[in-house]
Amino acid sequence: MLTTTAARRSTAVFRSIAPLSTWAAVPAGPPDPILGITEAFKADKDPRKINLGVGAYRDENGKPYVLNAVKKAEEKIVAAKQDKEYLAITGLASFAQNAAKLAYGADSEPLKQNAVAVAQSISGTGALRVGGAFMARHYPYAKVIYLPTPTWGNHMPLFKDSGLEVRRYRYFDSKTVGLDFAGMKEDLKNAPEGAIVLLHACAHNPTGIDPTQQQWKELCDLVSEKKLFPFFDMAYQGFASGSTTRDAFAVRHFVSQGHRIALCQSFAKNMGLYGERVGAFSLTTQSEEEKKRIDSQIKIIIRPMYSNPPLHGAHIANTILSDPELYQEWEGEVKGMAGRIINMRDRLYDLLTHELKTPGEWGHIKNQIGMFSFTGLKTEQCRALADKAHIYMTMDGRISMAGLNSSNIEYFAQSVDGAVRGNL
Repeated sequence: MLTTTAARRSTAVFRSIAPLSTWAAVPAGPPDPILGITEAFKADKDPRKINLGVGAYRDENGKPYVLNAVKKAEEKIVAAKQDKEYLAITGLASFAQNAAKLAYGADSEPLKQNAVAVAQSISGTGALRVGGAFMARHYPYAKVIYLPTPTWGNHMPLFKDSGLEVRRYRYFDSKTVGLDFAGMKEDLKNAPEGAIVLLHACAHNPTGIDPTQQQWKELCDLVSEKKLFPFFDMAYQGFASGSTTRDAFAVRHFVSQGHRIALCQSFAKNMGLYGERVGAFSLTTQSEEEKKRIDSQIKIIIRPMYSNPPLHGAHIANTILSDPELYQEWEGEVKGMAGRIINMRDRLYDLLTHELKTPGEWGHIKNQIGMFSFTGLKTEQCRALADKAHIYMTMDGRISMAGLNSSNIEYFAQSVDGAVRGNL
C-alpha cells in the first residue's frame, strides 16, 4: 500500500514538472532589421512598393542578375564532368591563389615570394570569422579590434564571438553626411599600440563613403606610426568604382609600404555569387617558412568550425579568374553593374537638387560609392516613407542604390521630397 501511494505521488510530481521545457529560460532574440524590412515589403500589396533594404544587386527591371560570365563558367564546369569530392580544409588551392592575385595584384612582392597564407572561406562572413579567431588565438599584441562607426551590422558579433574586444573609431559625420577624417585619425592615434583596426577596403558599408587615395596614404602612415595591425574587409572589389585595380588601392598601398595585413574577400557582390558563399581569408607574412606555419594554424581553426568550404562556387569563381576571355567579360559586367548604380546616383541627385528642389544638400548622394548610400534621412522620415509611400529601408536612412531603376526612381525622389517637406 505504501509503495503504491509513493508511486502515485512520484507520478504526480513528474506530471507537474514535465510541462517545463529545458529551454524555457531562453529569451527571444531581437529580430534581424533587414529580414524585417523584407518581410514587410513582401506583405505590402501596393504596386508602387520599393525594397531598398536588401544588399544584393538588381538589374534595370528590379530582378536578380546572374552574370553571363557565371553562366558560361557553369557550362564549362558541367562539360568537365567534375566530381563532388571534399575540398581540402583551406579549399580549392587554385581559386585561393587566383583570389589573392586579384586582391594583391600580380606584381605583389609577398605573392612573388610565396609569402601570402590564403584559404578559401564561406564568403566574406566566413573569412572574417576565421580571421577573428586566428587573431584572438595568435596575435601577440593587444587583442582589441577597432571598428568604424557605423559599420556592417555583423562585424561586432563576429569579432566578439571570435574572442576579441571590440572598440569603435569615428567614421561618419552626420553634419556633412561625409567622412569624419579628423575624428577617425584622432581615435586611431589614441588607440593602444599594436591594436587591430578594421578597414573597409572600398565601398564602405553602410555609408558608401570612402577615404580618398591621399587620405588612405595618411592612414597608412598613421597605422605604421602607432604600430596598429590593418585588418581589411574587401567585399566589393570592382563593384565600387567598376575597376578591380582602383578598388584594391588601399590594400595594395598598405602592402607596398611594408605592412603585414589580414584580408577578407567576398565574391557575393562582384560575381553575384550570393548563395554560393565564395570568399577568401589571407595574411601576408615575412617569409615562405612563416607562411607555412600560419597555413597550418588556419587549418586547425577551420577544421572544427566547418571542416572545409563548399565546392561549386569556388569552381565558378576560379573558372572566371583563370580564363582570360571569361575574366575580361566578367570585368566588363562588373563595370556595367557599378555604372548602373553610379547612373542612379547621378539621376537621384539631379531629381532632388534641380527638378524637385528638395530642401537640404544632396551632394553626398553622388560622392558616395558602391551599393549603399547614407541618405541623411531621419528615422521619422524613413518611417513615413514605409507607412505612406511603401518604400522600405533601414531606419538610419541607408538605402541600397541597386534597388532603384528608371521605373521607380522618380517616384522615390518625389516621396523623399514629400518626407523632407513633411507633406507626404
